Amino acid sequence: MPFTPFHMGPGIVIKALLQGSFSLMVFGWAQIVMDIQPLVVLITGEGHLHGFSHTYVGASLLAIFAALTGKYLSDFGLFILDISTEAYPVKVAWWVAFLSAFIGTFSHVILDSIMHADMEPFYPFSFSNALLGLITAPILYKLCLYSGLAGAILYYTIRFFMQKKSRTQRP
Repeated sequence: MPFTPFHMGPGIVIKALLQGSFSLMVFGWAQIVMDIQPLVVLITGEGHLHGFSHTYVGASLLAIFAALTGKYLSDFGLFILDISTEAYPVKVAWWVAFLSAFIGTFSHVILDSIMHADMEPFYPFSFSNALLGLITAPILYKLCLYSGLAGAILYYTIRFFMQKKSRTQRP
């Protein structure tokens, strides 16, 4: 799958369903972290394109890194975007950062396993890739794109009804 953008579609659906219990920023950061190793291979021409970083063991290690760094990056991003202020601080909880990072890295491995023949997601325990060819790449792209669109609609629909409900419950 080309770099990160298509991976964000399923993340947007998860954000819609989990709302504040999921950080789309940390999820997105985890996608970027996952694709650093393939980017280096593409630039240098050396190494295995979907190597250790695209295994569940590698994804677990990268999830820890993405959570530890992504929490601070997200808190800073929320401040820069003026979503978090001194009067109303919005911070990403540690458990949310770790959940979002692990969902991000594991979903990345799953999606890439479907379309890349060089993937060995269970390495070093197995060299097999049972998900390869489960669906075609064009269908996978469409699923990711449409899930992003559906997730955005779902997110704002849920937010609308939650805000409407909170307004009617005020004294």
